[in-house]
Amino acid sequence: MTTQEIEEYVKQHPGGRVKIAASDIDGILRGKYISVDKFLAVLKGELGFCDVVFGWDAHDVAYDNSKFTGWHSGYPDMPLKLDLNTFRKVPWEANVPFFLGDFFDERGTGAVVCPRQLLKRIINECMQLGYKPFFSQEFEWFNFEETPRSLELKAFQNPIPLTPGMFGYSILRSSLKNDFFHDLFESLTKFGVPLEGLHTETGPGVYEAAITYANALEAADRAILFKTAVKEIAYRHGIIASFMAKWKADLPGCSGHVHQSLWDEDGQENLFYDKTEVNKMSELMKQYVAGQLFCLPHMLPLLAPTINSYKRLVEGAWAPTTLTWGLDNRTVALRILASGKKATRIETRVVGSDTNPYLAIAACLAAGLYGIKHRLSLKQPATVGNGYKDKSHGCLPSNLWEATQQMKQSPIAKELFGSDFVEHFCGTREWEWQQFAKAVTDWELKRYFEII
Repeated sequence: MTTQEIEEYVKQHPGGRVKIAASDIDGILRGKYISVDKFLAVLKGELGFCDVVFGWDAHDVAYDNSKFTGWHSGYPDMPLKLDLNTFRKVPWEANVPFFLGDFFDERGTGAVVCPRQLLKRIINECMQLGYKPFFSQEFEWFNFEETPRSLELKAFQNPIPLTPGMFGYSILRSSLKNDFFHDLFESLTKFGVPLEGLHTETGPGVYEAAITYANALEAADRAILFKTAVKEIAYRHGIIASFMAKWKADLPGCSGHVHQSLWDEDGQENLFYDKTEVNKMSELMKQYVAGQLFCLPHMLPLLAPTINSYKRLVEGAWAPTTLTWGLDNRTVALRILASGKKATRIETRVVGSDTNPYLAIAACLAAGLYGIKHRLSLKQPATVGNGYKDKSHGCLPSNLWEATQQMKQSPIAKELFGSDFVEHFCGTREWEWQQFAKAVTDWELKRYFEII
């Protein structure tokens, strides 16, 4: 739609309001409703938005280790500019107009802490090299017959899964809560987040969705909107949708696999495909894979950002633990799918469902481009069989603290994402670890309360 058509829709919508949002560092959409008059004024300039969204954690507790903002700065407003290309109508809110935005600094430059701006910068770098990046993120998540209030009252203990039993790819279980299942597919499509597929995964009440691929920025927009939209649609059915990486020790975790490929500038030719090669992998693709393998230990918190992320990255739980790649192998970090001219791509399996899609996609793309720019050779052979046992090329860091310290001290991370971003992001991950370190868990009570 043109700007004029968008303005006309907003003016004529009977709700008299516009819904806007932007991503914080954790991938949580922070936003508000504004009046039509305010929106029309914003189109000619910008909107002030309190920078505390980058000065507190997922539970609105203020950081004490942030230079970007804090009590020392007084938490001023920062400019937010709406991107009209993100215009959508929210079908479960009477088609209220919706827009995503980007944060800027006082000079009009993209804010160094803004995840969407970081991704834009890396996409621009990719385009300057002559490549057009296409991405898609897929998600697994658990659904529960709960409400925010019921979960709070039971202290998040023993939530009731939407359906019982281990029913992966089940036609039977997808019909059990058919109204919710179909509402997801239809409402997401109307919201501009089209799905290639939706099915049950193994585990009680767990679904998996593959979002239709798009250019990298649109793919990230779709992914972050998908997570919030699923939660909002679930609310309407008396359901809580959880994208926690691992909610229960004896159940599989939830992935957020990122699929990616580079095409020519016109978007007509998949540059990862080479029919003359045995595995159909072009030299460019091999360099990209080599770049990701090399960079993974330097950027893991972008792909595994929470304490809980690392409970998913354990042997035998359908998530990788080693720095490996393989052909259609679901036990390795990078699964190569070379099935044809259009479909040839990389699936980065390290990524969990708890990620910020802007940061996960930015990390995958930046690492791949590192391999291309530095002409890295893919000397490491493809892993055949059990990737968990192939530790010859190293393993992923085992917890958030270890991974964060490696990223914080890494010149590679600073080259990929900029020193200021790395400093701020790693500070937020250190904060997360510190909050966890102060907590007394159920495991500790059961382990030590009486016997020690």
